[in-house]
Amino acid sequence: MTLRVAIADDSALLRRGLAALLEAEGMTVVCEAGDAGELLSCVDRERPDAAVVDIRMPPGYATEGIEAAKEIRRRYPEIGVLLLSQYVETESAMSLFAGEGTGLDSSGLDGAKGLGYLLKERVSDVEDFLDALRRVAAGGTAVDPDLVSRLVSRPQEGRQGGEELSTREREVLELMAEGRTNQAISRCLFLGERTVEAHIRSIFVKFNLRPEPEDHRRVLAVLSYLRSGGGHRAAH
Repeated sequence: MTLRVAIADDSALLRRGLAALLEAEGMTVVCEAGDAGELLSCVDRERPDAAVVDIRMPPGYATEGIEAAKEIRRRYPEIGVLLLSQYVETESAMSLFAGEGTGLDSSGLDGAKGLGYLLKERVSDVEDFLDALRRVAAGGTAVDPDLVSRLVSRPQEGRQGGEELSTREREVLELMAEGRTNQAISRCLFLGERTVEAHIRSIFVKFNLRPEPEDHRRVLAVLSYLRSGGGHRAAH
C-alpha cells in the first residue's frame, strides 16, 4: 500500500525537497502546507497516513507545529505525525508525547504511539528519516537521540509509581537514550554484553514493555521513565 503523506514547513525549498525524496521512495505527497492552518485543512480533506510537520511555523514561529500536531491527533489519532525541529525543544515535545491536549491516554503510552520527533539535521540521513516516517505511520514511535538524551539527563521530580530502576539500569537507560548499541553500552560501562542485555530486559519488564514489532521499545522505555518522573543527573 502506498504511504500518503502531508508535509508542513514554511520553507518552500525544504517542502519541495522532502516531497521529491518521498515521491522517489514511492510515497504519495497529498499536500505541501506553508502554515498550520493550511496543514489542518489538508488533513481534514485528504486524511493522509502521516504528516511531517515543522514545529515552528507562521505566524509566530513558536509552537504552531506542536499545536497543529495536537489537533491532528485529537481529530484523527490514527494519523502518524513526525515533527521536525531545528532545535531541541524539550517541554513542547514532552507535552505532546504525554498526550496533552489530544484526548489520548496520558497515563500509559498512547500519547507516544504514531508520533515522532526528529531534528532537521537527521533528514540528511535519508534511510533513518524514511525508517522513522514509516514507523510513525504504522503506529510506532521515533524520537531523536539528542532530545531523549537531554530529557533523561535533566533533573526531575521523584519517581511516582512503577518499580524503581537500579542505578546501573538508569545508566544503561541513559546510554540507550543516546542511541548507543548494546556493544557501545558495554564498553562505556565496562560490562559484558550479556550483562547489558540482562539490564535492558529488566528495564523492559519494569515498564511492562512487551515485544511489539511496530514499537521501538528502547524509546518507549525512556519515555516511560521520563513520564514517571525519573532522571538523576544534572542537565548538561
